[in-house]
Amino acid sequence: MDPVTLGVIGGSGLYDIDGLEDVTEVTPDTPFGPPSDAITVASLDGHRLAFLPRHGRGHRLLPTEVPSRANIAALKGLGVQKILSFSAVGSLCEEMAPRHFVVPHQLIDRTRHRPDTFFGDGLVGHVAFADPFANALGDILYDCMGELDVTRHRGGTLVCMEGPLFSTRAESETYRSIGAHLINMSALPESKLAREAGIEYALVCMVTDYDCWHPDHDEVDIQMVIDNLVANAGNAKELLRRALPKVAAAPRDEAIANASQFAVITAPEKRSPEAVARLKGIIDGL
Repeated sequence: MDPVTLGVIGGSGLYDIDGLEDVTEVTPDTPFGPPSDAITVASLDGHRLAFLPRHGRGHRLLPTEVPSRANIAALKGLGVQKILSFSAVGSLCEEMAPRHFVVPHQLIDRTRHRPDTFFGDGLVGHVAFADPFANALGDILYDCMGELDVTRHRGGTLVCMEGPLFSTRAESETYRSIGAHLINMSALPESKLAREAGIEYALVCMVTDYDCWHPDHDEVDIQMVIDNLVANAGNAKELLRRALPKVAAAPRDEAIANASQFAVITAPEKRSPEAVARLKGIIDGL
């Protein structure tokens, strides 16, 4: 199979994409096990992409159960250089209302139980992550949102929590007090692993609710989330169709592509051969 440079990770409510042609399904073997589900490799309006449903088709996996290392390793093995990720989020601020779309700039990690690096087991590496998203791709997505009947926002900080329960009121107010704008359960470790693998990663946040902080709105419940997921999914698919050719044509961000080139600090003679073999093809420069 020829390399596929564009990857799409679909979150809650986005388990398939309409209008795909020349469709093949693959389930790559990775050193970290199988990905969340079979990856659909197909063409959309002439552009090849690899589509992966984050929680598995039918939404079978808790956020904590998503095999993010396998997902990113599988996409890297297919040749993916850029990932467009879609995720349902709660809003922590008045202006980002349900059914709005947001392209954030920053992340706060509140996960606890997830493997979040490819390194370890005899191989130490440190990768810069000050700006967690590929901002050039984010700008493209934001511009394309202007062509849709959707309210859009550029910027903001996303808190990624463990789940699967939603926030307590105290947690929601705490995140608001430190200036966070959005909350979800899926952006990490996915974005960290993409950076280690040298893959540009841009996130589209689709607001479904106001978490539990808003005095004039009911606290979040699953039916509210599902109703807004359905409404957001159509806009997400149209956004992807409009953004894909521009994302494909955008030059690579070399700082991200080379993020791990000098990351490994373990002395060559001390590196675990098993760890090196496991990360060959995932971490560049080994």
